[in-house]
Amino acid sequence: MLKSRIEAVGSYLPTDEVSTAELLAQLAIESPVDLEKVSGVRNRRRCGTDAEGLPEDSFTVALAAARSALGNSGYAAADLDVIISCSITRIRGDEFCVEPSFALMLRNELGATGAIHFDVSNACAGMMSGVLVLDRMIRAGIVERGLVVSGEYITPIADTAVLEMSEKYDPQFASLTVGDGAAAVILDGKGVDGDCIDYIELNTSAAFAQLCLGMPSDRSSGIALYTDNRAMHNESRYLLWTTRQKDFLHARGSDFTAEDYDYLIHHQFSGPAVELINKIAEREFDSTMPTGLAVLEKYGNTASTSHFVVLHDALKQQRLASGAKVLMVPAASGVVAGFLSVTLGELRA
Repeated sequence: MLKSRIEAVGSYLPTDEVSTAELLAQLAIESPVDLEKVSGVRNRRRCGTDAEGLPEDSFTVALAAARSALGNSGYAAADLDVIISCSITRIRGDEFCVEPSFALMLRNELGATGAIHFDVSNACAGMMSGVLVLDRMIRAGIVERGLVVSGEYITPIADTAVLEMSEKYDPQFASLTVGDGAAAVILDGKGVDGDCIDYIELNTSAAFAQLCLGMPSDRSSGIALYTDNRAMHNESRYLLWTTRQKDFLHARGSDFTAEDYDYLIHHQFSGPAVELINKIAEREFDSTMPTGLAVLEKYGNTASTSHFVVLHDALKQQRLASGAKVLMVPAASGVVAGFLSVTLGELRA
């Protein structure tokens, strides 16, 4: 059976930076909590202008990340069979684009004229969903190689929150933790033991679907995110991951300890919440958690791109050697949970 592998990874983070302290200073009300302490976010990047002085948006940062991945790849854009775009925010210029698809526009800009193209939208699990789809396409023999990319210009929800938050427990509070950024990953069908996507599974629990909603503001012309943090971040929600993975590994005749993961990447939404998730996971799996990788403090929650921003950051820091086995755990509105296990080969950064 064909196996897919991660052949290359890239990312792009805008240079403009906003600290949590600067953001909170703009609030009309006194911050109900120490946001930096409860979230773990000290700074986040924000779309401004690129090195050539041109304005940045979802499309431009996605394009930069795609070019970053291609620069680390043995393939050229013309070699790609498919491009999958997974942005939540599809902002190009002053428009939120629905048609044509971001994937088509990226294909044209990159010169990947032979690639099929489509968008996948699944909140902060978007890129993970794109990787799942491409993995299945490769394993089915439909394509040989492809690009999954996402660019997020999501800080406008923080602008809306700053203007509209009026109470201490406000559903827009989580909007203050987001940052802009992009990531891209190239997969091909040359996976072998020691260099492959081991498995990827996602599941959606619609019972939690109303807990985190992005939509036009109900008070202004801005875009907003409304989150019930108390209901969203608790043990019953976190067990969606551990229960599913325990069942999956049991069916394979394995368990968490036997998988021998080297590193663990959670969705970058809250440092203290990740600590709680790990404690629950250690109890449920009866196993210690692997070394965690994170960029939350310096980049914030970059939405659908977060796991691969972390992965590329760790590669650039030379923290990941060939043969490292990485477990990625999503946490997305929907609510989407699951896991991706990948054993890395020789990757450039």
